[in-house]
Amino acid sequence: MTQDRTDAPAASTEASGGAPASPASSQDDAQARPGLSRRAALGTAGAVAGAAALTAGGFAAGRATASSLQTSAYDFFGSHQSGIVTPQQDRLHFAAFDITTDSRARVISLLRRWSEAAARLMTGSELGSGAAGGAYAAPPDDTGEALGLPASGLTITFGFGPGLFDERFGLASKRPEQLIDLPKFSGDTLDDQFVGGDLCIQACADDPQVAVHAIRNLSRLAFGDAAIRWAQLGFGRTSSTTRAQDTPRNFMGFKDGTANLRAEDTDLVDRWVWADAADGQPWMAGGSYLVARRIRILAEIWDRTSLQQQEQDVGRTKGSGAPLSGGSEFTEPDFTVTGRDGEPLIRPTSHVALAHPSANGGAMMLRRGYNFTDGADALGRLDAGLFFLAYVRDPREQFVPVQNALSSSDVMTIEYLRTTGSALFAVPPGLPAGSVLGSEGAYVGQELFT
Repeated sequence: MTQDRTDAPAASTEASGGAPASPASSQDDAQARPGLSRRAALGTAGAVAGAAALTAGGFAAGRATASSLQTSAYDFFGSHQSGIVTPQQDRLHFAAFDITTDSRARVISLLRRWSEAAARLMTGSELGSGAAGGAYAAPPDDTGEALGLPASGLTITFGFGPGLFDERFGLASKRPEQLIDLPKFSGDTLDDQFVGGDLCIQACADDPQVAVHAIRNLSRLAFGDAAIRWAQLGFGRTSSTTRAQDTPRNFMGFKDGTANLRAEDTDLVDRWVWADAADGQPWMAGGSYLVARRIRILAEIWDRTSLQQQEQDVGRTKGSGAPLSGGSEFTEPDFTVTGRDGEPLIRPTSHVALAHPSANGGAMMLRRGYNFTDGADALGRLDAGLFFLAYVRDPREQFVPVQNALSSSDVMTIEYLRTTGSALFAVPPGLPAGSVLGSEGAYVGQELFT
């Protein structure tokens, strides 16, 4: 599986103008800057030893090592939140939350705490006085499992689900029309434990423990105001968000996301990703909408399918990723090319044909999906698949029509895939550089509450 781990994540470009942003501007569009140690007082040697000790403790492959201590950090501040057009990291911890308070003031206080903590965590620092400081008779401010690890390219992205806009908080009039209740599509076998949520946090990093640490500590800060409804770990990105990244492979063995939007496609990103004040809700200007779908692959059936059938169902070759109409991976598919039998080389019911922008009014999405595996089910079958994440400007025009087409005609969706989780979130814009955080300070989503 392709994995792009570098000491400095590739710089993305400013979505509105195309020029590289400075570190003080949008961190979602800015070049990464050198990361800080989570406990600078430990010194480089201590950090190396801490990372090595944690790796030796048996955590999953891909943990931080001494060679990754220079991994860059992203700025929390910017016109867009991090974790959207940021170069996609290799690890994910995603969590959806239910709000457990009826107090609008407490929700605002929670968002302030989360924003302040996220800004600190993304620098590679611990929270408060850390895991080894503070009052000895009280729990430490930080859980400590990331002590000594670098920032690892951590990005933290917050989203608001439809439940935030119910009668509890007086926000019904500010619910965007785009924030729909996603329909149940044909073939969905949704499990309630992976559906919905009032809030969400997407934590992406190049070290799984750093991503888990972020969700764990943010969840801890939510105690009494919000609780995790469901969560998903992901590994092995299934998309590329910059041209510097190779196309990765999904659990079906095919390259995934060849035609994905890239950060460098600034005009397309502006058209299909970023919300605008003219879209209906000014507080969402510079934000986006996040579709989350947990898609299980029926691996035992797929693994017994011939290579020919697999390629016909996908519409691409398994090795190079080239379309069956010919060329290389990034050659545009030609749906008019036919074979000796007079039939199209790319079948109309293939995944490529049905999902292609030409079949969907030109609509595109920026995908940030991940592979996942959650062991085996009660029958001993592999519980693994794709955790599909996509950012869109309007899910009604971009995601829903494509998913309807796939659900009704795509052989892969019908025969080999089962969607068990589904949610949609409004992802507000980022905070401007220089914003003051704290108990009375700025917070992500503050325009919604003013």
